[in-house]
Amino acid sequence: MFSGSIVALITPFTSSGDVDWKAFDSLVEWQIAEGTDGLVPVGTTGESPTLTHEEHKKVVERCIGIAKGTGVPVIAGAGSNSTAEAVDFTRHAKKAGADAALSVAPYYNKPTQEGLYRHFKAAAECDLPIVVYNVPGRTVVGISLETVERLSKLPNIVGIKDATDDLTRPTFMRTSCGKDFSLLSGEDGTALSYLAQGGDGCISVTANLAPRLCAEMHDAWKAGDARRAMAIHFRLMPLHKALFVESSPGPVKYGAHLLGKSEPLARMPLCEIADSSKKAVRDAMVSVGLLN
Repeated sequence: MFSGSIVALITPFTSSGDVDWKAFDSLVEWQIAEGTDGLVPVGTTGESPTLTHEEHKKVVERCIGIAKGTGVPVIAGAGSNSTAEAVDFTRHAKKAGADAALSVAPYYNKPTQEGLYRHFKAAAECDLPIVVYNVPGRTVVGISLETVERLSKLPNIVGIKDATDDLTRPTFMRTSCGKDFSLLSGEDGTALSYLAQGGDGCISVTANLAPRLCAEMHDAWKAGDARRAMAIHFRLMPLHKALFVESSPGPVKYGAHLLGKSEPLARMPLCEIADSSKKAVRDAMVSVGLLN
C-alpha cells in the first residue's frame, strides 16, 4: 500500500516556542514538489511527545489539507503508550482524512507481546489503515516477528515501520505477511539494504533535508537501476550518520535551519545541539551537495 521515500516531518517552532505554522506549511509544500512519496506528521521526528494534543491534531489537519489532491498520502502519527490515547488520535486522523495512521509500540510501560497485539488491534478497530512502528531503541519493547505476522492478519493493519537495523526481518516478514503488507525501514542508513531484503520503502529523517535525492534512490531501485540507487545511497550515507550524532530531531532541525526552512529549535528536554554536532551536520550537507 505504501512505498518509496516517505518523510518523517519535523515540526518547526518559533523562538517563542509555538508551532511555526508558516514554516510547516512551506515544508510540506516543498516535500511534495520535490517528489516525496508520502508524509508522516507528528511522528518521533515531529516531536510528538512534547506537542499538546491540540497541536498534534492541528499539525495532522494542516498536513492533510496541503496534501489533499496531490496524490501524496499522509500517514498521521497516532501513537501513545496509552491505548485510549492512541485510539483517540487514530479516530481523529480518520476524521481529518488521513490515508493511514502510524502507531508506535507503547513505550515505558513495557507491554507483553499479547499486550502489543491488543493495543494495535484496538487502533485498527477505528477503521483506518494502520502502520505499526517498531523502534525498540526508544520504546524498550520490540514487536516480535510472530506478533507482526499475527497483526498482519487483521483487516486494517497494512504495514510496519521497522527501526531495528535487523536486515533479516524484512525477508521473514515478506514471507509471513504476504506481498501486500508494506515493509518500511525506519533507518535511513539501511533503506537500500531493506529494499534488497524485500522491503517497500523508508520512513525517512534524511528526506527532511534531501527529499529529491531520497526519492530518486527509491525510484532508481523500482526501475531496476541498482547501480544508480547504490550511488545515491553512498552519497547520502554521511548525512544519515550526521543526523543521529545527537538525539533526533536536534541535528535534522539544525540542518533545516541551514537550508532556510525553519529555526533550529526543539522543545525541552531536547536542546540546542553542540557546536561539534553542528559542524558534523554542516560538513555532511556540504559533502552531499546540499550546501555550497
